[in-house]
Amino acid sequence: MGQNIKLQVSPLQVIRTVNDKLMSYNVEFTEVTGGTFWKAYTPEQIAGTEKFNVGGATDIAGAMASLMQVYPPIDLYSEKLRKLASEFGPVWVRVSGTWATKTYYDFEGTGVTPEGYQNRLTKEQWIGVLDFVKAINAKLLISVANCEGLHKADEPWNPSQVEKIFALTKEYGATIDAVEFTNEPNMLDITGFPPGYTAENYVRDEDLFHRWVRDNYPDTLIVGPCNTGGAMGDAEKQEEFAGGGIELLTGNNATCDDLMRGAKEPLDVYSYHYYNGISERLEMVMPTMHWSPDKVLTESYLNVAPLNCKLNIPYRDKYCPGGEMWVTESGDAGGGGDTWASTYVDVFRTLNELGTFATLTDGVIFHNTLASSDYGFLKHGTFDPRPNYFAVLLWNRIMGTTVYDTKEEIREGAHVFAHSRRDGKDGVAYLIINNSETEATTVELPKAAEVYKLHADTKRATVMKLNGKELVLGENNEVPEMAPVVMEGTLTLEPATIAFVVM
Repeated sequence: MGQNIKLQVSPLQVIRTVNDKLMSYNVEFTEVTGGTFWKAYTPEQIAGTEKFNVGGATDIAGAMASLMQVYPPIDLYSEKLRKLASEFGPVWVRVSGTWATKTYYDFEGTGVTPEGYQNRLTKEQWIGVLDFVKAINAKLLISVANCEGLHKADEPWNPSQVEKIFALTKEYGATIDAVEFTNEPNMLDITGFPPGYTAENYVRDEDLFHRWVRDNYPDTLIVGPCNTGGAMGDAEKQEEFAGGGIELLTGNNATCDDLMRGAKEPLDVYSYHYYNGISERLEMVMPTMHWSPDKVLTESYLNVAPLNCKLNIPYRDKYCPGGEMWVTESGDAGGGGDTWASTYVDVFRTLNELGTFATLTDGVIFHNTLASSDYGFLKHGTFDPRPNYFAVLLWNRIMGTTVYDTKEEIREGAHVFAHSRRDGKDGVAYLIINNSETEATTVELPKAAEVYKLHADTKRATVMKLNGKELVLGENNEVPEMAPVVMEGTLTLEPATIAFVVM
C-alpha cells in the first residue's frame, strides 16, 4: 500500500539552523599532482549488464594492478569545470586524501621527490588549487604531510613542510581556512605514516601541529580526527552492523579515543568519513561490506548515513562539545564507488543523507569527489554532469538553512524533509523521497506549489529527468533550465521518484 503525506506550510517547529555550505565536496590530492586512482568502470558494468571482476586475483595486493590506473593532473583552469562548480554557490573544497600524507611540497622546483615521500606537489599546481577556490568563491580545507620523509615514528613531527604550503598560500593572497592533520589516521599501517607509527605518536604530533597552526594562523579552523569506519555494509551479512568497514583492510587500527586521548589542543570541528559500503573493487576482501544492487533503495541501505552520524555524535560531544560535525569524505562506497554510483539510483542515497544529517546536527558534508572516479559529481576528464550533480544543485538552490520538524516518521515511500526556502521568501521547501520500487506515494498540497520531480527511465540511467525533461548540458556547456511545474491538490510520486516541493 502506498504512503499518504499531508504537507504543511505553517506552523512548523524549528529543529536547527545549518551551515549554508552543508553540501560541499573533495578534490583529491592525487588529482592535483597526478597519480594513481581508481580505474573507471565500463559502460556495461555501469548499466549492470557486465559483472565486474578483478582479473582472477585472489587477494587485494594482486588485484590492485587491475583496480587502479595513473591519471594526469586535473585541469583546474578548465572553463567548463569552473562553470559547473560555480553553479553550486559558495562551498567548502577539501584537498586531501591518503595521497596528501605522503606528498612533498616542491615549491623550489627541484623536480626531485625526496626519499620517504611518494609524491611531489609543484608551486604551479598549488597555485592552480588556490585560483580554482577563488574563482568559485569557496573555502579551502586541506590535510598535510606526515610520512617517513618528514620524520621517523619516534621523532616528533616538525613544521618544515607545512610552513611552505601556508607561506605560499599567504604570499599568493589566499587563505587555508581549515586543516585536518592527517587523512584517516585510524588506519595506522596504510595511511602513509612512518613505519612503526602508533596512536601515541599521533596524539603527540597532532598536538604539535594544532599548536603550530594556532600560533601562526589563528583564523584557520582545526578539524579532526578524520576517522573512517563505523557502520558500513549490509546488516544482514554481519553480526554487528556497526562492526567496521574499510579500516578492516589493515589489522593495525586505532579508535577515535586512541587518537584523541590525552590531546591538549582542542578541536574546532569534529570530522569523520562515511561510505555506505565497499564497492565491487574491494568486495573480494570484504564481502560483508558490499551491498547487492537490488538493495540500494531499501530502508536498511538508506539508514547507513544517519546511523553513522548518530554513532559519531557522542564523540563530537566528547572531543568538540558545541562544535559542528563535518563528514569530510562521503559517498556511495569505499573503493571509488559502486558500478551504480554514477547513475540515477545513487541520488536517493545522496539526498537522503543531506536531509537526515540536517535533522541530526549542524555541519558540512564533503561528497567524494567533484570530478574523479565513479562517485564524482562530474565525469573524470570530460566533466560531464552525472545525476547526483543536478540533484545537489537543486538542493543548494531550493533548501534553505532553517530545518523544520515534518512530524513524518521516515519509512519506505516517505522520507520527508522540510527547510526554509533558499531564496529567503516566506514559506517552506520540502524534499520528498519515494524509495518504494512498487508503490506510489500521494502528497496532499495545502496550496499551490512549485514541484521539481526527479525521475529516470531506469534505476541505472546515467541521465536523470526533471518533470519529464532530460537534464543534460546545452550549448557552450550551459546548465539546463531547471524550472518547476505549478501544482495544486494532490501530487503523485511514482515508485522510485523524488520531488522538491516549494510553497
